[in-house]
Amino acid sequence: MKISRKKFLERSLAGTAALGLAPVAEAVAAASGGKGRIKGKRVLLIGLDGICVDGLVKARTPRLDALLAEGVVSMSTRVVMPSVTLPNWTSHLTGSGPEQHGVVDNGWTKEKFVLPAVARDADGYYPSVFKVLKEARPDAKTAFYYNWINLFYPYNERYIDESRYLENDAYVPYYDRALEFMLENRDKPTLVFLYSVHTDHAGHKYKWMSPEYIRSIEEADTEIGRLLDRMRGEGIYDDTHIMFLSDHGGIEYGHGGVTVHEMLVPWGIAGPGIARGVEMKQANNTVNTAAVILRLFGIDRPDCWTGEVPDEIFARR
Repeated sequence: MKISRKKFLERSLAGTAALGLAPVAEAVAAASGGKGRIKGKRVLLIGLDGICVDGLVKARTPRLDALLAEGVVSMSTRVVMPSVTLPNWTSHLTGSGPEQHGVVDNGWTKEKFVLPAVARDADGYYPSVFKVLKEARPDAKTAFYYNWINLFYPYNERYIDESRYLENDAYVPYYDRALEFMLENRDKPTLVFLYSVHTDHAGHKYKWMSPEYIRSIEEADTEIGRLLDRMRGEGIYDDTHIMFLSDHGGIEYGHGGVTVHEMLVPWGIAGPGIARGVEMKQANNTVNTAAVILRLFGIDRPDCWTGEVPDEIFARR
């Protein structure tokens, strides 16, 4: 299937109009201390595992389409090598590739690794976005919701206020809990990572681009829409930065190689101060995610990180 990012954006914009969604609030004033820094009150990371570009384009995802049309989308973001789960989610959340953080496979633990990280805290962990945020903003609240047990291993739990794990690909209950957490901390800087592996498992079991795989994306879209609707109803949507992330694509029944179907993923962001209806032209990589998050909170990234902030995502003033 030929990928057309232009057609995707056209579909996204049409989806927004069809749903009659209200535009996000006007961009807030830039914070002091650096060009493009935004006073981020809340950042929500919506992560779906194993989403290839073709899969998102083929799936009927009106809620994700509408969200991405409100902001900036890249349909050619490159993942780090190897194109497997743990190295790439670690790269999203540590602003660095495996050559820095040392997570080179899905079996990594703090006690079992091949390549040492270039920097480690007193507990032996590479600095994550949670650590940097909590040290710069002690009042910040962080949460990590996941349903693949290995995913949590690279992060120092002392910097995560709430972590919850669900077995057997369950994920809907912690969409509900994520909303509760954001409401409980609505007046504090908040970072929430909301992840599900069920889409990846559908690809492995039934094959990437199979009807079952596409259906798993569509089911997630329904739950994402439900969450966003509840955020609007509670009055916390307009001051939230929302990022849509994935870690790798797939081909046939797996991934880990270097084909475009495995190495390219969708990546998007919407919220205060973010450009609207823009398709990124800048090259983008999963290592940039954490750097963008810190920029939203007005925090400098650590020297050991390699990720950068694409200036194209910010609205011009």
